[in-house]
Amino acid sequence: MKSLWLKLKTPSKKWSVLAILTIGIIIGVAAILLPHAGIEITGSTKFCVSCHEMEDTVYKEYKQTAHFSNASGVRAECSDCHIPPGTLATIGRKLEATNDLYQKFITGSIDTPEKFEAKRAELAEREWARMKANNSATCRSCHDYDAMDHTKQHPEAAKQMKIAAKDNQSCISCHKGLAHQMPDMSTGLKKDFEKLVKDAEAQSDANTLYTLNQKPIFANKGDKEPEGSLLPASEIKVLKRDGDWLEVSIEGWTETDGRQRVLSLLPGKRIFVSTLRGEVQQRAKVLEQTVVKDTDAKWSKVSTTAWIQKGELINRVEPIWEYAGTLYNSTCNQCHGAPDIKHYDANAWIGTLKGMIGFTSLNTQEERILLKYLQVNASDMPKEQQK
Repeated sequence: MKSLWLKLKTPSKKWSVLAILTIGIIIGVAAILLPHAGIEITGSTKFCVSCHEMEDTVYKEYKQTAHFSNASGVRAECSDCHIPPGTLATIGRKLEATNDLYQKFITGSIDTPEKFEAKRAELAEREWARMKANNSATCRSCHDYDAMDHTKQHPEAAKQMKIAAKDNQSCISCHKGLAHQMPDMSTGLKKDFEKLVKDAEAQSDANTLYTLNQKPIFANKGDKEPEGSLLPASEIKVLKRDGDWLEVSIEGWTETDGRQRVLSLLPGKRIFVSTLRGEVQQRAKVLEQTVVKDTDAKWSKVSTTAWIQKGELINRVEPIWEYAGTLYNSTCNQCHGAPDIKHYDANAWIGTLKGMIGFTSLNTQEERILLKYLQVNASDMPKEQQK
């Protein structure tokens, strides 16, 4: 050890102490500057769009937005949005980006505009998740809640931003599709629902079930004409199983002085459970009554029995709400930031969603599931009902 230490301390016969020191300084400076230069070069917009599939897709879209050209002349480059601030975070993001090079040059999965478009939804979901995980750190490097002058914002925008600031919401939760075209999420959503239906086939043996879709109800087993229907995400109790038929109990609230043809989840709230008519309606029994204070309207909780056919029934309601949450985040953020689900009360969500639905590609079944999800999580719902 002593001999080794002496060798380390003794200058080389070939190199002077000054030469060795100079070489060490050069290596040290290079070790600092070269990685920095590499990060700068590979973080430039020119480098990012050097692949033609990027130039013909996302770069072309980006040039049409306010992040590229605006009155103030401030431009957000690729790195400003996609590389989080901080040395460690930047290095980590650069290491993650090597996967993009692998996918382009080795697997060829995104080496053409057509292949890129096919994976746009997957890539967008990954980027949204990354930005949400760091609480939109890149956005906040330019946009800060504390620095915003709400008097210069559109009234509705100011209202939403105040809510977001209070809860310290991540920017990407509401502001998808600002710099790049929103991917078509419909295919993925349809696959999610198909999986939900498939799972339901193996999970419909419990005594308490929930509907995945609107289902007709019948007065007797084998009837051809329905006497009402169950709405999606409605709870039923199984009384009897007979082949492909189930006798079920249905409960809900209805206005006492009304026609009592629609059952709601709670008194005074239009969260629809079922529609009734004919014999199914006639056999309904009143369980309890109450008066809604805001309107002084009398409501009755009733129970009836009916027969339904197997299919699209599931043991737990949570998977339905998870699917509905994906529906909301994927479709209602396409044009602007979607309102927080607790922004409206249960009845107000009916008109609000109807006003937005024309800007989406949701079908009737998806719309009904989404509406009930928003209603059960509304501002005036009891915590035990919220999902």
